[in-house]
Amino acid sequence: QVTLVESGGGLVEAGNSLTLSCAASGLTFTRYTMAWFRQAPGKEREFVAAISRRMGGTYYANSVKGRFSVSTDSAKNTMTLQMNALKPEDTAVYYCVSSSSVITSQVRSQSAYAYWGHGTQVTVSS
Repeated sequence: QVTLVESGGGLVEAGNSLTLSCAASGLTFTRYTMAWFRQAPGKEREFVAAISRRMGGTYYANSVKGRFSVSTDSAKNTMTLQMNALKPEDTAVYYCVSSSSVITSQVRSQSAYAYWGHGTQVTVSS
């Protein structure tokens, strides 16, 4: 059984950094694509970043490219999202997600991911 638990959210001033972690169990990063989605109040849930050893790459939303970095640590079975130069519009609940059957064309689609964490709140003040 796959379980995903996010941590690291909090309140931060604009321009600062924050690191989110996702502790994963019941999966291996060589087989599963891992990703982050976020949902701001009153807005649709949106793709943030993904990493897939199986597909051999990392993927980012245009809005975070150059500021966010996604990585995995197999020894700790943890995915990390390093968020730099944060903006108030990055305020959202961030979700860790995974799937063993994502293909490249689906990586930004939330419907492609079978497993979801409960989310962690990130608030960026101006």
